[in-house]
Amino acid sequence: MPRALVTGMSGAGKSTLLAELARRGHRTIDTDHDGWTTPDGRWDEARMTALLAEADHVIVSGTVENQGSFYDRFAAVVLLSAPLEVLLEPVAHRSTNPYGRTPADRAEITRYHAEVEPLLRRGASLELDGRRPVADLADAVEQALRTAGTDRPR
Repeated sequence: MPRALVTGMSGAGKSTLLAELARRGHRTIDTDHDGWTTPDGRWDEARMTALLAEADHVIVSGTVENQGSFYDRFAAVVLLSAPLEVLLEPVAHRSTNPYGRTPADRAEITRYHAEVEPLLRRGASLELDGRRPVADLADAVEQALRTAGTDRPR
């Protein structure tokens, strides 16, 4: 199976979806962890380039400023989206990531939802509603990977 990127705003369910895909046996990388991003919040380009050069099948998750420069190396770019009020609820209470708990974080998420999500939507080959059951979302990502070579090259 080819490579996919799962992107979207904080709180859309990227980590939950990635965990389900890993449970199903897919190799997954959550770029919010383990040093994939530089201090300025961009992907470590050398590290991401090396990963995508050696990995025939991997599902990467993240939302960073320079992700668009890697789109041509993914068979599918999946935008996981949700209405703003849905995004703000889980980030206020999650225990795995402190981002979203402060009023400043939530204001930033609100701004990103208005300004960044439309940019992500333009680059996506598939948009999924993050409110759907995680099993359905994982099925959709797997289907996108299976058909990626026949639909349109990326």
